[in-house]
Parts: sequence; C-alpha cells; structure tokens
Amino acid sequence: MTTQAPETSSKQTSVHDHDHVQVTTATTTKRVLPNFLLSVRLKYVKLGYHYLISNAMYILLVPLLMVAFAHLSTLTVEDLASLWDQLKFNFVSVTVCSGLIVFLTTVYFTTRPRKVYLVNFSCYKPEDERMCTREIFMHRSKLTGSFSDDNLAFQKKILERSGLGQNTYMPEAVLRVPPNPCMAEARKEAEMVMFGAIDELLEKTGVKPKDIGILVVNCSLFNPTPSLSSMVVNHYKLRGNIVSYNLGGMGCSAGLISIDLAKQLLQVHPNSYALVVSMENITLNWYFGNDRSMLLSNCLFRLGGAAILLSNRSSDRRRSKYQLMHTVRTHKGSDDRAYNCVFQKEDDTKRIGVALSKDLMAVAGEALKTNITTLGPIVLPMSEQLLFFATLVARKVFKMKKIKPYIPDFKLAFEHFCIHAGGRAVLDEMEKNLELSDWHMEPSRMTLNRFGNTSSSSLWYELAYSEAKGRVRKGDRMWQIAFGSGFKCNSAVWRALKTVNPAKEKNPWIDEIHLFPVEVPKVAAIKTT
Repeated sequence: MTTQAPETSSKQTSVHDHDHVQVTTATTTKRVLPNFLLSVRLKYVKLGYHYLISNAMYILLVPLLMVAFAHLSTLTVEDLASLWDQLKFNFVSVTVCSGLIVFLTTVYFTTRPRKVYLVNFSCYKPEDERMCTREIFMHRSKLTGSFSDDNLAFQKKILERSGLGQNTYMPEAVLRVPPNPCMAEARKEAEMVMFGAIDELLEKTGVKPKDIGILVVNCSLFNPTPSLSSMVVNHYKLRGNIVSYNLGGMGCSAGLISIDLAKQLLQVHPNSYALVVSMENITLNWYFGNDRSMLLSNCLFRLGGAAILLSNRSSDRRRSKYQLMHTVRTHKGSDDRAYNCVFQKEDDTKRIGVALSKDLMAVAGEALKTNITTLGPIVLPMSEQLLFFATLVARKVFKMKKIKPYIPDFKLAFEHFCIHAGGRAVLDEMEKNLELSDWHMEPSRMTLNRFGNTSSSSLWYELAYSEAKGRVRKGDRMWQIAFGSGFKCNSAVWRALKTVNPAKEKNPWIDEIHLFPVEVPKVAAIKTT
C-alpha cells in the first residue's frame, strides 16, 4: 500500500496537448485560449466553495470593522471628554451594567466544561517469542485435534484473506502444545499486557501512581474477581480514594466508551489524572469447536493493549499531545438483529465462543450512519452542511429523485482517520462509504497487518502509526471510530496540541516504521508442509 500520489490522468494530458496544438496552428490567424471547462476539475471548484463558506463570517466582519475603525478615528479629545461627562451622570446604570458583565463572566467560566487533555499514551508490544505467523497459527490449530479438516480449510481461507501479516502476536497458553487455557494463564496474559503498557506510560509522562485519581479498565471477555481494575490498583498501590471502573462485555468499541466515561468523571473531579486501560484477553476465549460463525474470531483477534493518561489540569496543556474535542456514542441494542449480530454463546457441543452474524456488516453500516448523523453537524464545515441540506430538501420536498443523496466530505473535517481494525471487510466498506484515500486508510490497514485485531486498543496502534510516520502536526484533527457488540458505534475527536516528533517518540512502530507501508495482497497464500 502506498501513499496517495497527486491526481493525474491521461485525459488531462490529452486536453493540454490539444490546447497546445490549437495555439500552435492558429498563430497565423488568431490566438486561441484553452478550454477551461475541460481543464478545471470539479474538486477545485468545491474546495473554493468550502473556503468561501467557511470564511464567510470573516469576509462579512472585515468591512464592518473597517467602518467602525474609520468612525473611531474621527473622534477628538472633546468627544471623549463629553462621553465621560455623560457616564458620570449615569453612575447607577454604569454600575449595574458592569456588575452584570462581571456576574455573567463568572457564571460562564465556572459552568463551562473542563478541557480534557491527552497527556500521552502507550501501546503494548509483546516479546518476539509471542509472534505468530499464519503458518504457525494453522500448525497449532491442526495440532489441537479439535477442528475438522473442512474447518481447518475454512480457517486457512479466512486467514489468507484477512489482511493479517506474519508478525502478529498470540499468548503463550494458546501457542503451547497442547494449549493450556486456564485462569492462571489468563491472569498472566492480562498482567503482562496491562502492566507493560502502564509502565511505559508512567515512564513517558513522569506521573506517579499516587497522582492518578481516576481509573477505567475495559476488557470485554475476561472479567475475573477481583476485577482487572483492582489488579492495577494492587500492583501500583494506587491511593485509597481512587475512582475506579471495570467495563466488561462491551466489545471492541469499549475503548472509546472508557474515554467518554473518563471525560465525564473529569468534569466533576478537578485537577485530576485519569488512567484508561484498553485490552482484550485471548487465553480463555480461544474457541475449540467447529461452528464456523465462531471460528472467525480465532482468525482475527490477536494480543495487544493500550494505556492512556488524561488530565483536566490547565498546567498540563503545554506538555499534552491532544485535546479531546467531542465524543459521540450510538447504541442500536433496541433492535434484535443488531443485538444478536455479535453474541457469546455455547455451540452444539457446549463449547463457548463468540458468534458473528452474517448481518454484521449491514448492522455496522446502520450504526455508522446514525453516529455520523450526530457527529456531522458538530465537526463538518458549514459548506458541507449546506450542500447536504440542499440535496435533502431537493429530494424530500421537491421530489427531485434524480439528485443523488449528498455524502459529506469528512476529509474537510479531519486530517487523520483511526478506524477500528476489525477486519479487511470493515475497512473496505469504510473506505468506500467515506470516500477515503489509501493514505487515510494506511494506519488502519497497517495496524491490521502488523498487530491484527487487538480489539478496543487497535485505535491507539493506529494513532501511534501516524505519529511514527511524522504525520501529526499541531492543529490536526483525528477521528477515532470503533464498532462493538451490542451493537455500538462510538466516535472520539481529538485535536493535536503540538507537532509530534517521531525521533523523540517511543511506540511499537518506531523501530520498524521504515518498513511500512507494505503491500497487502487480496490473498496471502499460507505455505503448507
């Protein structure tokens, strides 16, 4: 996969060549101008329209300000003295107005939402011993003796078309021969991922564990007692009055739910740090049956996790990377089809697995539509909103069915897209529906290729990819969007507070970022021995 090159076409070349021929052959008679209708592309007209509408307020205000300044420049000292004399005789009115202004200003600053900053984040990178190639995956699956030949062939077919590369990671208990899925190994995996990510985050930020006032941990399928959040509190000896939450069963979108929950808590706990930990546990959730709807998760999910430190301290703004601008949550659980499309249950042989329905893509599309309908008016420039409204009126009010529904251009609202790396089909549909380029999709596709589907933490591997590539500039806007069981679609919008220098970063991509992007074939054949 390569970055998007500037748009060129043979059609453009032929147009310019034709214009050149016209000018050359007409020198003896008269000069012929190029055909601008052929050379001007619609996207540049749209771009100009976007700039015009987005800056309409400034265009209108400039003449008014010029008139006001011109009028003020005519005032003399006598005029100012006369104004002062009038104010002295209206002392009560001036006092009341001044008091009202002070009161309203105080109310505004005390009731406005607290700003939430992302100080830093870290993504866990397992040891090389945990690496699982496609061939190792198939070899270990065959050695279990749990899968029929047809279902081994089915997993091979899925894996070859999944978009996963040769360097994803699996927990030790699954790679072992024979596998050893037990509570002790699951706890070992959880500790390895969570503590590995948190240790790196505390090292990056210099924040002491005792300074953390809020803790939110999310893991969908592994919920031991004591909880994972208690595991973190115990390991790092966090303070006794810490506000802690442990979110379970909320699927791959739980990471953004955790961010939203931390944001809400930071509104009522001043001068606080919030630690968010997102992960999934593979050890106890590996499916050993032959229900094909449950075998898909075996092929896609891999080991990973992330830790994020948020702050509402104004003093942290200067050292923070991002500011949280918006969170939008969509829940389609009231619809039975949506509720059942990702479902943990027992198969006919009483083996537990997570079944993925054939309706999943359709349900995800509906959830996405609802989510961006809410998010669009918040983030899209006025130019896009007007175009959308105009086409809507034309189709619904004036019944002009020949006019196609207008799909807003979210590339005008965001510079970077972090789309949950749930699978190749999900990314393909998102790229198509949002009309994104290969460059915009690169972080998601490379994350799927290098780390697989790491569930709720995949969004942070994608953001780390953009940082490692040196793409994040001050003022850039990021859209994180994830899907999860229930069915849910959640979004978070961030704004970069600084330009991220890759040379000063420590993340799982830094040592190998020069190898990416890589070409991801439609079918990556698995070698059989």
